[in-house]
Amino acid sequence: MNVEAMYAKLHALEQEYQEISDKLMSEEVLKDPREVTRLSRAQARMTSLVEASGELKDLDQRIQEAHELEHDNDPELSAMALEELTECEPKREELLEKIRHLLIPTDPDDDHNVIMEIRGGAGGDEGNIFAGDLYRMYVRYAESKGWKIDVMEASESEAGGFSQIIFEVKGHDVYKALKFESGAHRVQRVPKTESQGRIQTSTATVLAQPEAEDADIEIDPKDLTIETHRASGAGGQHINKTDSAVRIVHVPTGITVNCQEGRSQIENRETAMRLIKSRVYEEYKRQKEEAEGKIRRQKIGTGDRSEKIRTYNYPQNRVTDHRIGFTITQLDRVMEGKLQDVIDALQADDEKKKLESAE
Repeated sequence: MNVEAMYAKLHALEQEYQEISDKLMSEEVLKDPREVTRLSRAQARMTSLVEASGELKDLDQRIQEAHELEHDNDPELSAMALEELTECEPKREELLEKIRHLLIPTDPDDDHNVIMEIRGGAGGDEGNIFAGDLYRMYVRYAESKGWKIDVMEASESEAGGFSQIIFEVKGHDVYKALKFESGAHRVQRVPKTESQGRIQTSTATVLAQPEAEDADIEIDPKDLTIETHRASGAGGQHINKTDSAVRIVHVPTGITVNCQEGRSQIENRETAMRLIKSRVYEEYKRQKEEAEGKIRRQKIGTGDRSEKIRTYNYPQNRVTDHRIGFTITQLDRVMEGKLQDVIDALQADDEKKKLESAE
């Protein structure tokens, strides 16, 4: 992006920022908590750019004044002007580079909590065991970031791990870090059940979605079909004795969720509502972006479960992310939750692509 285009963007952004500030002071908006939240978030995302724009104006003013005095007949004034230019011009170049990065389109969901779902895939018991390994990897990573994990639904596998586990990750900028985790994760190792010592390839699928908040979407209760039924499979005393399980269908999209792991129908209903809200939010966002002809969230990969995104090779202690060709021979550390190097590489590649697109 050239400097002229950058200034034009900053000017438009300052106007938008002021318009939002004015709306947040209006009685009409103040009566609508959802709108207040939406506008406050939008304003917060723009604050760094508006502040940087103000700094740039100050530097431009100082540079202009220094240039006017640069060839003054007074040697002292001329020397002061030269000193000012020596200080301000490098600062301006650094600031322009900072602004260039700040102008990269951001994902409005970056600051959201995340609902993650991991399912055992190919490989039978080994796929379920690997799903459990991935869950523990994310738990340890979340702990290192000071985030909180809340299990919403889990179906344990007899051989270990999970056939399915759904959990929420709460904290600061959670979706920003975990949004590239969606897809098929492949493991290559000798399973515990393998007596011949042969390496087997198995998979588990991960889905990471931003948790929808009240300001994001409002679902008409008339669009939902809610049913209760008896839970099935291993579980507590209530299994097959009471209609504690809850199934919710969002009729317009056909999205269905089923929750049965909670201790009561009320608990299962609350979990199911949170899940259906987030999945409908994601679906409507996808439809909107497709209609506008946008690349899906301009993200690495599509986030489709069927897309093989990463391989965990135990014999070689290697992790490879196939989307960006990134390899690290520290699988043991990664499985202990030290994921930051992988996540940093994915974010850097995404930022690079967005910069190229902006150019």
